[in-house]
Amino acid sequence: MKKLDEMREEYRREDLGKGVRGKHYAEYQKGSNLVLLTPELAKIFPTTESVNTALQSLVGIAKSATGLTRRSTRTPRKRVAG
Repeated sequence: MKKLDEMREEYRREDLGKGVRGKHYAEYQKGSNLVLLTPELAKIFPTTESVNTALQSLVGIAKSATGLTRRSTRTPRKRVAG
């Protein structure tokens, strides 16, 4: 005798019930980005807010670090035809 909670090898469409078109569409449109943290990082960043604050800070640092330098704004040297 099979257990009731055991999965079958094959299912028929009728076994799955009536589907509802677009049931999760609104939630999907909101967007989601699930990220799994290592246990070490989860101790440091225990909440969504702490993770987002840290990432926003990192983005700010990265943007300021990739700005133009004095050297990169100079007019390039003219090449001597040779």
